Amino acid sequence: MPFPKAPSMPNVSAGSASSFIPQIWSQKLNAKFYMHTMYREICNTNWEGEIKDHGDEVIIRNLADITINDYVKGQDLDYEDPESTHVTLKIDQGHYFGFKLTDVDKTQSDLKLMNQWADDGAEKMKIRVDANVLGSVYANAGSMNAGAAAGADSQSINLGTSGTPMELTKLNIVDFLVENIGVCLDETDTPDTDRYIVLPPSLCARIKTSELKDASLTGDGNSTLRTGKIGMIDRLHIYSSRNLNKTAGGVYDIMFGHKSAITFAHQITHMETLRNQKDFGDLARSLFVYGFEVVKPEQLGHGVVSLG
Repeated sequence: MPFPKAPSMPNVSAGSASSFIPQIWSQKLNAKFYMHTMYREICNTNWEGEIKDHGDEVIIRNLADITINDYVKGQDLDYEDPESTHVTLKIDQGHYFGFKLTDVDKTQSDLKLMNQWADDGAEKMKIRVDANVLGSVYANAGSMNAGAAAGADSQSINLGTSGTPMELTKLNIVDFLVENIGVCLDETDTPDTDRYIVLPPSLCARIKTSELKDASLTGDGNSTLRTGKIGMIDRLHIYSSRNLNKTAGGVYDIMFGHKSAITFAHQITHMETLRNQKDFGDLARSLFVYGFEVVKPEQLGHGVVSLG
């Protein structure tokens, strides 16, 4: 839009000096911000090396469970035939993007359009993969880590249901993390390291305004309210994501567990260019093929919560 003129000023003629003032297109593009992705933080890639070069699935074998029996002197011993179960990791997901750039645009533009569009596509690809993982994998959590009667031992821990979600406020969210989430993981012998929980930003805000905002309670130099950083609570790495499944009424399917629970593998990551057969220019396309599977459901949990 040209510089505004007073209504009383006459229109300038084509020969006026004003007609020689050029429009300037800045080479500094407006910064674009992308959603944070979590799938690389909460998934392991233990079997990616076996599937990357060939094959579209890996059969992952579990150790057999050996039974411990009571012994009485002189009795005949029973010998079992151990059987191993298995889980199949399939490379059955894929996404792509493609765009075209004419030689005219490439030559006349003062921007490196091909690189910038490819970078944008790569960021969007990560967000799409993240949404696929976080939006579905929680459904495969172990039965002892979900529902209103969770807990492998206690069977009385309320993690919420779709009909009656857990209502979390700044007054009870820390207790929920420690007494509900932490105990569920303790009762499945989950290792203390690499535990996590993924929460929506609104629930992370509840943590920041909880009693943890008082730095004297945590022993930290600054409170979470001042720094905005939550870090860990009761061995849980706290992650914030907007890719969690959300249903009507502001109900979220949150997930928690251990990094060993979900395995992720990608097989193909292509970015290539070729000449456009129908025009003077280039075609660019990228392919990402991957798969993920819950290999330890007892180390994965699912909560249904709402904001209180």
